[in-house]
Formats: sequence, structure tokens, C-alpha cells
Amino acid sequence: MSRVCYLGLIFAFLSGCLPPAESLRDPTNGPPEADQTAATQMLFPRTLAARHLTNLVQVHDNVISGGLPEGEPAFTELTQLGIKTIISVDSARPDVATARKHGLKYVHLPHGYDGISSDRVVQLAKAVRELDGPIYIHCHHGKHRSPAAASVACVAAGLLPTNQAVAVLQLAGTSPNYRGLFEAAARVQPIDLTVLDGLIVEFPETSSVPPMAEAMVALDRTHEHLLQLAKAGWKSIPEHPDLFPVHEALILQEHFSELWRMDDCRRALPDFARLLQDSESLACELKGELSKVAGSDPAAETRAMLDAMASKISLNCNLCHQKFRDSPRRAK
Repeated sequence: MSRVCYLGLIFAFLSGCLPPAESLRDPTNGPPEADQTAATQMLFPRTLAARHLTNLVQVHDNVISGGLPEGEPAFTELTQLGIKTIISVDSARPDVATARKHGLKYVHLPHGYDGISSDRVVQLAKAVRELDGPIYIHCHHGKHRSPAAASVACVAAGLLPTNQAVAVLQLAGTSPNYRGLFEAAARVQPIDLTVLDGLIVEFPETSSVPPMAEAMVALDRTHEHLLQLAKAGWKSIPEHPDLFPVHEALILQEHFSELWRMDDCRRALPDFARLLQDSESLACELKGELSKVAGSDPAAETRAMLDAMASKISLNCNLCHQKFRDSPRRAK
């Protein structure tokens, strides 16, 4: 049990809200008991503060949801939280090497924004029940896929009441546009523990991801870089000296071009093709305008024009996500 949760239980006990802490069974040692479930309902979900990890939500004493751990400080913070296992539900390849340096086990169980398949729910439930904990479940930002995964895992494994699953997403700030994720949390039910314990499940460090999903991960990362540069007035950012506006716009254009070369995209619906081609043209135009002011401090009028171009690309991305990525799995 983490120090934070232990102090919380002591406080609740002194307030007369809970039985003695020693009567609460460790979830890793066996099935949840009635008193443990009651305690879980009182204490979780709740947010946690962190310096190097984003959007931390504690779903259970043994499970925390959050954003991608990037760099040594983030992994150090995970060890300070007592984390033993990291589960990534993001499509990007996990940083297994850094995790190993810190004595952490990585498991890669990616899922989309459109919901969580029944097979993945079983894997996640088995993971939070059997792997060394505490367990940290993350996606990229820690706002959408990871709280959904953490909630369905804990409900399915009997660690969280069903009526608390949606509350996890609400606390994490999951967008209501991700209807498939909310449906997954609303529909999940506990799995018979004798059945769950009898299942054989593999927990890979890295999982193969479809080429289009990998391309989207890279595109999203570059898009985020451009938004950071826009926020900084299209100038270099001291904390990210490796980011150059013209270069990032060029890379974004190339991402759109590469997507268009993929068979899946060439066979795509007309609306998808239109959004993709429009975004590619906008990225090319943005690159050209940024080239004119490279190395200088753009005037307010120029910044407004560049911001408008970037906003159009973001709008296209959002429209594409809503129509082709985020709709519930059952609707596809």
C-alpha cells in the first residue's frame, strides 16, 4: 500500500469512518472483501499531485491512472509512488529501457478511443489482479484512454464498484465526445474471479500496432509541437530548443503525405480523404509562411495568420477524430 493511501486510511479510521486498517485486505492477496469494497467506494477515485506525471487519478489503492512518463524524473517519481508495474494503453512504443533501469515492469495493452474490446477488458482485469502493484496505467495525456482502462479493469476485477466507473472518467476530465470510452465504463461488469483466475493471459512489453495507428501517433506528436510553438508566438521555446517552427510544419506535412500513401487511406471514405488532403495543403502553406519569418519575431498580424492556419489543421483533426476514430466500437 502506498504511503499516500495508508495515511488516507488512517485519517478515515481516526474519523470513525472505517474499520481498523489491518482489517482491509490487500487486493493482491485475494478476492476483495465487503469491507474493502466499502473503503474503496469512500476513498476512490481521487486525484493525486505530481511534478513530472500528468493527470494522476487513483482508482484503487493498487491502481493509478495518468499520463505518459517521459524521462528519468517521471520514472523516478513512479518509483517514489511505489509503482511496480506500468501498463501502457497508448499506441506508442513504451520506453521499456528506462523502466527497466528503475526496476519497473512494462506491459503494453493498447486500445483506441472508440472503446475497449471485451478481450482487452479481460487482459486489463487480469493484470490489475495478478501483476505486482501498485500499478500505473497510462495513455499519452492521461485524460481519456487510461482512466477508461483503469476503471474497467478495476470493476471487472472486483476492485471498484460498478457505479464508480464513470466517475473515474469524469474526475480525469475525459471528453464526453469519447462516447465509446464512457460506454465501456458504463457497461463493464465484474468477472467471476474463479473464471478470471483460470484464464491464461500474456502481458507483452511491447505490442504490434497497425501502421496507420503508428503514423497517427507520430502525427499527433508533431501537431502538439506546433501547438506549443504557436503558444510561444512562433518562436523557439527555451525548454525545447530542438523545436523549430519551419521544421515542425514540414514534418507535419510529410506525416499527412505519408498517410495518403497508405492503402487504408487510399481506400478511405471521401470525407476522410478530403480532410486529409486539406490538412496536407494547410501544413504546406503554414510551412511556406513560417519560412518567410524564420529566425525573427513575427509581427502580431503575422502571428494571427499563422495561428489561424494551425487552428484550421486542428479543426480538421478534431472533425476526423469525431467521425472516424472516436465513435463507439458498436457503431462502426
